[in-house]
Amino acid sequence: MSADLCTEAEISELVHAFYARVRQDEVLGPIFDAHVDDWDHHLAKLVDFWSSILRRTGRFSGSPMTKHAALSDLSAELFHRWLALFRETAAEQPNRAMAAQACAMAERIAQSLWLGYQLNRSPDAMPTELVHG
Repeated sequence: MSADLCTEAEISELVHAFYARVRQDEVLGPIFDAHVDDWDHHLAKLVDFWSSILRRTGRFSGSPMTKHAALSDLSAELFHRWLALFRETAAEQPNRAMAAQACAMAERIAQSLWLGYQLNRSPDAMPTELVHG
């Protein structure tokens, strides 16, 4: 992963297209809308997040785990739905190398957030992994 993989414009397009799809989703949309007060700010932060991952810009600062752990009623099914929408959006991107890398990282991020969420909710229980579907 490096600056050669993609441009900032390509990352912005992926993030904006993906979250437009999330917001229109009948299941995920209401969840995100209930927790995101300022979409412009949130999208800018997400572009920074993905820029840090895909281009190693180091622009993102924040704690996604803390934010997600504070939510109630998350499930493996919601993470799978998020990943499915991400894969669909990535598949539409002309930069195939970026799309493949973004999907690989999205899988790792979803897995990490799901495991962290479970450990936060039930520290004594054995967490389950997301099963690739």
